[in-house]
Formats: sequence, structure tokens, C-alpha cells
Amino acid sequence: MRAARTDTARLTAAFRRLGCRDTVPRRKITELVAGMDGSFTVESVSRGLPGIGRATVYRTIRLLVAAGALCRLSMPDGTPAYSVARTRHHHHHAVCVRCGAVDPFDSPEIERALQSAGERIAGEVVGHLMEFYVNCRACASEASAAAERAPGEGKAT
Repeated sequence: MRAARTDTARLTAAFRRLGCRDTVPRRKITELVAGMDGSFTVESVSRGLPGIGRATVYRTIRLLVAAGALCRLSMPDGTPAYSVARTRHHHHHAVCVRCGAVDPFDSPEIERALQSAGERIAGEVVGHLMEFYVNCRACASEASAAAERAPGEGKAT
């Protein structure tokens, strides 16, 4: 619960930095998003707040991304998803394809490789996207335990 309060405060502060008003719909969106684990979509936020218009949800999410308070993720199927930015420095994400858990990480090796690649590209690199799609430890453990419980499932008899 403490993380949700901290995230709510951080998201609300992002609106103030942008000079945006503190409205009831923004507050409700912020509180819902701060309490979500892992990644979420605009559609899931809209479903969780049926009294708030989808356009308001989209605009609010877009503002929070612009302020650096949310990270925009690209899911394996191309669907955009979001997660609360819990670090201010440049980082990448490992996204669980089963449960949607998001694990931000940084890697000096990846940064060096990206810098090297950028030096070989004709033109100025202005950004990049990099997500790793994984089965998180919890989901991998669960899948492994399920496989052990049901040996022989899926085998022809």
C-alpha cells in the first residue's frame, strides 16, 4: 500500500510540473494506475473507471508519459502498455508475457552496444525502444510446477 501512495504522490507531482490542474478524473486515474501491478493498458484503466471518458484516460496517460512518470511499453503483439516509472534514469524493461509484470533494469553492456550501433547509423539517433519479453520467475516456477504435477499430459498414448 505504501508503494501505491508513493506512486500516487509522484504521479500527482508530474501534473504539477506540467502546470496541469488537479481534477477529479485525473486524481481517480492516478490512484488506479498507482495501485496497478506490472503493466496496464489504457483500455484496462478505462474499464476500471467507467464514469471517466476514454479520451480523458488517453490524454491523462499521454501527459504522464510526457512527464516521465509513466513508461510506455510495446507488448509482443504491438499493443501499447504502460508502467509506473520508478526510476528517473534511462533504463529498459523485462515484461512477463504471462502476468504482465514489469522489471526495469539497466545494463552498461546494452548501452555500449546501442551507442556503437548509433555511431554506424547515418543520421542522428533520437531514441530507441527495447523491451525483453520473458516468463518472470514466478510464472516460470508455476509452469514448471504444473508440468511436474501432470507428467505425460500432451503425450500420445
